[in-house]
Amino acid sequence: MDDHRNDSYAASSNGRLKQALNPWRISAWGLALLLLALPAIAMRYTPQVRWDETDFLVTGLMLGGTGLAAEWLVRRSPNPWSRAASVVSLLTVFLTVWANLAVGMIGSEDNPFNLLFAGVPIIAFIGSAMARFKPLGMAISHGAAAAAQAGIAAMGAQIDARGGTFSALFAGLWLIAAVLYWLAASWAEGAATSSR
Repeated sequence: MDDHRNDSYAASSNGRLKQALNPWRISAWGLALLLLALPAIAMRYTPQVRWDETDFLVTGLMLGGTGLAAEWLVRRSPNPWSRAASVVSLLTVFLTVWANLAVGMIGSEDNPFNLLFAGVPIIAFIGSAMARFKPLGMAISHGAAAAAQAGIAAMGAQIDARGGTFSALFAGLWLIAAVLYWLAASWAEGAATSSR
C-alpha cells in the first residue's frame, strides 16, 4: 500500500514539475517580465521614457493578472480552439488598456475620446456572460466587440488619422478571437457528435 502511495505521489509531483517547465508557460512569463523590464531599460537611454514606481506597479499587476487569467482559462478547457481564443481575447483586453494608459490610441492618453475604447471589452464580456460563456455566443460577442472597435476607430480617425489606423488593428484582434471561438464551437459540436 505504501509503495502505491509513493508511486502516486511521485507521478503527481512529476506532473506538476512537467507543467511548471512547460515551454509555452516559460515563454509567456518570460515575455511578461521582458515587457516590464523594457521601460526600465529605455529610461537609461532616453529621457522620453519616464516611469515611476506606480507605473511599474500597475503594469506588473496588469501583466500578472493577465497571465494568471490566461493560465486559469487554458487549464479550464480541453478545447484547443477555446484555449487559443481565450488567450487572444485576454491579450487584446490587456493591450487595449495598456495602450490607452501609456500613450492613448487617439491623440494622447489625456484625450477623453479614448474612454470609448473601454466599452469594447465590456461588450465582449457582457455578451459572453449572456451566452453563459458558450463558444458560439462568445464568437458572436467578440464579433460585436470587433465591430464596436472598428466603429470607434473610424470616428477617432477624424481626430487623429494615425491613431485611428492603430486602433483599427485591435478590431482585427477581436475578430481573430471571434473566429477562434467559432472554431471552438465547431470542435465542441464535433466532439459531442463523435461521443454519441
